Amino acid sequence: MANQAPPPGPRGFAPHPEHRRRGRESGRVLVLNATYEPINVCTVRRAAVLLLKEKAEIVEHSTLELRSEHSTLPRPVVIRLVTFVKVPRDTHRRKITRRAVFARDGWMCQYCGSRANLTVDHVIPRSKGGASTWDNIVASCAPCNRRKGDSLPAKVGMHPRHPPRVPHPQVFIHVASPTIPSAWRQWLPEAA
Repeated sequence: MANQAPPPGPRGFAPHPEHRRRGRESGRVLVLNATYEPINVCTVRRAAVLLLKEKAEIVEHSTLELRSEHSTLPRPVVIRLVTFVKVPRDTHRRKITRRAVFARDGWMCQYCGSRANLTVDHVIPRSKGGASTWDNIVASCAPCNRRKGDSLPAKVGMHPRHPPRVPHPQVFIHVASPTIPSAWRQWLPEAA
């Protein structure tokens, strides 16, 4: 049993390093509107479809290529839509998620500035009539959240460093891709 048959396939075969599956962030493409305003983040596959349908053009690409049987395409990193798309700016209606709150607040506790063990806190507790809205929820570390508890900010002397607000639309780009590739930085003024 010491002599086992080699696995099927050519001897010494190993997949090419570029063909291995990569992490989520490396498979993301920044989408710019026709006016070069960042509007979304999509997958490489979706970007390739937009490029092949001539609905977008490549602004930045990597050294890697996307290959099919009959064509080769540079792997897009940033694409620009050919026609202008009206983007609704009703971010106040967008679903409140922990990641969106953390991104809006710079991934830090709004009471002490800590970046560890983040959770969300209602500034005015729900039991005291506080709503679950963008202007009443902040990022908070677990110790501050426990210390504040079910109290009003004035009672415990804990006020957020910055008043909570409806996030800027670009916050959702940071939510879709928390690590911003260097090729995107020139298109995202807040990421610089």
